[in-house]
Amino acid sequence: MKDFVATLVAWGPPGLLVLAALDSAGIPIPAAVDALLMVLAANSPSTAYIAAAMALVGSLCGSMFLFFIARKGGEKYLEKHTIGERGQKLRQWFQHYGLLTVFISAISPIPMPMKLFVISAGALGVHPRSFFLTVLAARIPRYGALAYLGSQLGTEAGTYLKSHAWQIGGILLLLFAVLFACVKIMDRRRGETVLG
Repeated sequence: MKDFVATLVAWGPPGLLVLAALDSAGIPIPAAVDALLMVLAANSPSTAYIAAAMALVGSLCGSMFLFFIARKGGEKYLEKHTIGERGQKLRQWFQHYGLLTVFISAISPIPMPMKLFVISAGALGVHPRSFFLTVLAARIPRYGALAYLGSQLGTEAGTYLKSHAWQIGGILLLLFAVLFACVKIMDRRRGETVLG
């Protein structure tokens, strides 16, 4: 696997597209896409955003592949991983608020279990367009920011992210809380409209 990843790194932005597709399709390559994007941006700042676009396209392709696989057989996987009362609560919660978890895990440069959320989205019948737009809305700022950091900080970009992991985590938690509150407010307004 290391030789394969090394080959993709040598390909530059097209290799990043393949790496992002594989990673998003469920083949675990922890933090490799982010790291490669920052390295490519550091080595060639003028093509940083081309590399980010390649990562975006690869990630969308891989995520949609895993999503559609989950639509076919993800229910069995979900049953295995959501056994019991706690698992059922997780499923119910995901059916209502699940795209928030997809968004937060897709935007976060801190490793999160996105694969489970993608499989859940597919298996639980989330509309493909909603899923696609959620991943797109998360990946654009993530890869754009990583390309910017790589082009501006060079090899120090990874160190910068590690040293600010707590702040990034706090911002993501706050973002999740705000989005969750927005969904709750919209639900309440819908309920009032139905009753009125």
